[in-house]
Amino acid sequence: MKKMNKMDEKTSETSNVKLETSSCSIPIIGMHCASCATIIEGNLSKVDGVSSARVNFASGKASVDFDSSKTSRADFEKAIVDSGYKVVSSSDERNDRLLEWKVIGMDNPHCVSTVDGALKLLKGLKSVDLKMNGHATISYDPSKTSSGAIKKAIESAGYSVVESSSVSAEESARRAETSRLRNLFFLGLVLSIPIMILSFGFSVPYQSWILLVLSSPVQIFLGWGYYRGSWIALKNKNATMDTLIALGTTAAFAYSVAAIFFPSIGAELYFDTSAVILTFITLGKWLELRAKGKASDAIKKLMELAPLQARIVVGDEEKMVPVEDVRVGDIVLVKPGEKIPVDGVVVSGLSSVDESMITGESIPVEKKKGSSVIGATMNVHGALSVKVSKIGEHSTLSQIIKIVEDAQGSKAEIQRVADVVSKYFVLIVSAVAILSFFGWYIIAGKSFIFSLSIFIAILIIACPCALGLATPTAIMVGTGKGAEYGILVKDAASLELLHKVDTVVFDKTGTLTVGRPVVTDIIPFNGVKSDDVLSYAYSVEKSSEHPLADAIVKFAKEKKAGVLEIKNFKAIPGGGVSALYRGNKIILGTTKLLLDEHITIDEKIFSVIEGLELKGRTVMSVSYGRKVVGIIAVQDRPKENARTAIRKILSLGKDVWMISGDNQRTAEAIAKDLGIRNVMAGVLPGKKAEAIKQLQEKGKKVAMVGDGINDAPALAQADIGIAVGAGTDVAMETSSIVLMKSDILDVAKAIQLSELTIKKIHQNLFWAFFYNTAGIPIAAGILYPFTGFLLNPMIAGAAMALSSVSVVGNTLLLKMRKL
Repeated sequence: MKKMNKMDEKTSETSNVKLETSSCSIPIIGMHCASCATIIEGNLSKVDGVSSARVNFASGKASVDFDSSKTSRADFEKAIVDSGYKVVSSSDERNDRLLEWKVIGMDNPHCVSTVDGALKLLKGLKSVDLKMNGHATISYDPSKTSSGAIKKAIESAGYSVVESSSVSAEESARRAETSRLRNLFFLGLVLSIPIMILSFGFSVPYQSWILLVLSSPVQIFLGWGYYRGSWIALKNKNATMDTLIALGTTAAFAYSVAAIFFPSIGAELYFDTSAVILTFITLGKWLELRAKGKASDAIKKLMELAPLQARIVVGDEEKMVPVEDVRVGDIVLVKPGEKIPVDGVVVSGLSSVDESMITGESIPVEKKKGSSVIGATMNVHGALSVKVSKIGEHSTLSQIIKIVEDAQGSKAEIQRVADVVSKYFVLIVSAVAILSFFGWYIIAGKSFIFSLSIFIAILIIACPCALGLATPTAIMVGTGKGAEYGILVKDAASLELLHKVDTVVFDKTGTLTVGRPVVTDIIPFNGVKSDDVLSYAYSVEKSSEHPLADAIVKFAKEKKAGVLEIKNFKAIPGGGVSALYRGNKIILGTTKLLLDEHITIDEKIFSVIEGLELKGRTVMSVSYGRKVVGIIAVQDRPKENARTAIRKILSLGKDVWMISGDNQRTAEAIAKDLGIRNVMAGVLPGKKAEAIKQLQEKGKKVAMVGDGINDAPALAQADIGIAVGAGTDVAMETSSIVLMKSDILDVAKAIQLSELTIKKIHQNLFWAFFYNTAGIPIAAGILYPFTGFLLNPMIAGAAMALSSVSVVGNTLLLKMRKL
């Protein structure tokens, strides 16, 4: 998958006008099937300035990329509302905060009244729900008050607070929708039980009228959402799951009403059919919404990591404030056992920090002055004073949440196929139902009731909910599970494509190796002392920023080597460095660089260099006054899990390559030590992308793993770019997948995750297609001539409801798999 250059995204080549490109995610309430998502996508795409719109039925979100100079989120919210659906608006997200706290000691009506009275003195509270078990649910406007002020008010009343969680407006809306469906189901259940009893075997006066009275609330309240959805679909010249349910249940209900007023039509009533179908379907929707909530648990868990308060230092005082009141530049004090509330840099203190909740790495990391810390990680021991560097949406945790949300809202290519099928499926099913009705009624000569029963059964059993959920739920769970392991997948297409990759290319330095080479050998020639060779090298390399230069400078400082007064320092990319000392040139670099400078290297020196390179060491020659005065060898040790990771990837059937700027002998020696057979050596930083392209031209699907700025073009060129988390922002920006732990063993885990997710998608799609393929003919009565079996519409309703739940349930099994 090729990535578009970021500048290309932000610049219109045709008009040379700079576009203010932005993106946003909008939670949507009220979608019943994938066709609803298609309707909203179509209407969002019509908004001027929108470059792309994707609506994910499973996550219930719209992801929109747009030109912010032409349009805004408010326009998209209006388009969604005009389509007939509800949104969690930006104002709701900004102004609606929900706290769920435990108030210790609030265990009787008097205590509840006391706490309630204390809270009423505050401005900005939207709702307060206090229970005698100590549970407090408080909604507030953060522009008028804060969680800290609310806590202080409760404590001033004489009670202590355990801060359990803060819930977003989106989560609050989803809970409300879940509660609504639950209440509707129990309403339907309470009324359907007597309807069933009266419909089978019991006879009472005015029975028909009693059935009408009992079933009408079910048809109105439980059926209203489907009538509304059908009308929305009709206005958008479409047909959805709502259309099938509305047609089927209305046919049964309307026929029964007509039979009461016009007994000549028939004696049979179908109130039980419509009531039970709507009750079963509502149960299915309730269970489905709860299951989808579990599928997005990864986001909730990440959000719950963030502390609600921070201890800032103002002068000589410590002050607890809500974390949203913390500003960049503030000094935050974090005591042992507390979570670090924000991203920042340690200004004083020494401690170990457990970063497993962010990176998945179980071993605590030592932090001292100058160390970076990440918000939501746990300070194990020792107090730390941290200067705040990032807050809000710019924090590491917020960025991780955004990546996971974007991935869960994106669409895999296989999902687009399912969406197209769903789009036409309802129309085809409606046609099949109508043809079956007339076929049995007119051609086969069966009764109207018999034919109507088949018509209803087909409409109900064929609802394509399971088909619409098959792919997005698997993507949600897959990306969420990846986040738990510190594997951030940026979009569904990358997760879908990764398992198809046949070639994995690793950059050497910093990816396969630690990236901190050390000097192993200094060998002088031509009567020069080792200390003098080190001084020549130290003097020129102290002006260089190359990792090999760092190794030499560090070693020279340890040995207290002398520094020469050099002039005209020059770096030669891919070759080495040079400078002038007392009118003569010092050159330190590759053998090729010295030969290009017409410096003679005798066979003895070549032999020593070759021997060191065969040991996997990088050798730099040092010349002064046009003669070689010595060589310096450095070596970078492999990362801890490098060999294990290579073996694991090879066992998955992938070819592994190493790309390096080292010469062929050194590169091959290092590769052999790691178990890699394929090597691209002597590749200059600017040529890495070209090397990836050459592999692609041979028909290979390539994943590139790198960490540095010079890896960014190669990461962008590869079908899948994988950046290690300790790498640069540029590398992470151009990659498709980010490994937060910088552990390349996670490359194999990412491939396994892709395989498991796609396998789950295929399972879901198979059962969804199989269910509909087998269910429709049975509902149409194909077995009736041979066995006398006719599918009861109520059974069809139960089967349809459970099919969606089973697809989501099957997907949730992915959460139990270990990578």
